[in-house]
Amino acid sequence: MSSPAQTRTASADVRFPPEGPLSRFALIKAVLGPIMRLMFRPQVEGAENIPGDGPVILAGNHLTFIDSMILPLVCDRQVFFIGKDEYVTGKGLKGRLMAWFFTGTGMIPVDRDGGRGGVAALMTGRRVLEEGNVFGIYPEGTRSPDGRLYRGRTGIARLTLMTGAPVVPFAMIGTDKLQPGGAGLPRPGKVTVRFGEAMEFSRYDGMGRDRYVLRAITDSVMTEVMRLSGQEYVDMYASKAKAA
Repeated sequence: MSSPAQTRTASADVRFPPEGPLSRFALIKAVLGPIMRLMFRPQVEGAENIPGDGPVILAGNHLTFIDSMILPLVCDRQVFFIGKDEYVTGKGLKGRLMAWFFTGTGMIPVDRDGGRGGVAALMTGRRVLEEGNVFGIYPEGTRSPDGRLYRGRTGIARLTLMTGAPVVPFAMIGTDKLQPGGAGLPRPGKVTVRFGEAMEFSRYDGMGRDRYVLRAITDSVMTEVMRLSGQEYVDMYASKAKAA
């Protein structure tokens, strides 16, 4: 079965068909789900806050690589999310298996390098939501370098204002203990995924070009993520902290 996520970069004619009982996503969850649940023992709180249909943005913290493996596992609906195109361009059997797994679980590979990378990611997220799907995003833009929660980028605000999709904040707790530094094979252990109540920002309709509004929306989402995760907040971008 072909999937839009199999393309290397997102394009304007991408379609995101709803999950079916014979989809690759359903197959992956049926085959690998029990193994991953045994390995990570995810405790899920607040899953009822995710709407059963229609567009929704899941916005949360990003501690380590396996966050993007666990999030689709604990959601009933398929979650589409942006990933580095290098995840699907590897060579040999390992590379093909990684591409099959990540695109099957909902990763849309986008070349985020260069000046157009952020625009491509934003437009891809918009398309996912306009077709009534779930889009997962890490507003920090990259993994936390030290386990703290960093300032969110305003793409999350642009998406909710462009599409009217509600934002459900979430927190990954404990994944960094299973895969310190985000590299190597994760160790078995227990993680918690906590979802907050849906947030909507219709009161800001028509104000998507106001940078103060974009920052206010983003900060309110990050405040909820901080409350759910219990992390210490740092008012700077994680990318700047990594470069320091």
